[in-house]
Amino acid sequence: MRSASAFWGAFGLALTLLGAAPAGAAGDREAGSAKATQCQTCHGRQGMATMPGVPNLAGQSDVYLTAQLKAFREGVRNNEQMSIIAKSLSDADIENLAAYFSQIKVTVGSD
Repeated sequence: MRSASAFWGAFGLALTLLGAAPAGAAGDREAGSAKATQCQTCHGRQGMATMPGVPNLAGQSDVYLTAQLKAFREGVRNNEQMSIIAKSLSDADIENLAAYFSQIKVTVGSD
């Protein structure tokens, strides 16, 4: 049950962060776009993952993205690459990245 308690701990932090977050994308989308170049290798140029097991970021909620990046930065959520990358992000960087990725429109095509 250790993983369950870790999940609920992260969930509780996310709820705390969500409660403190203003509604809507608070960050600067243009600044987020510039900062997102470091995300492209794994998450793709437009937030659509290029590697197996890596999540798509395009179209995700800015509140969700902010909470997850802060959880990586604070060590509540762990991933070999993201834990390192997130440590260098300021609150403004996180808000800007969240604004950028959340505003990318995702469409589904048909074959």
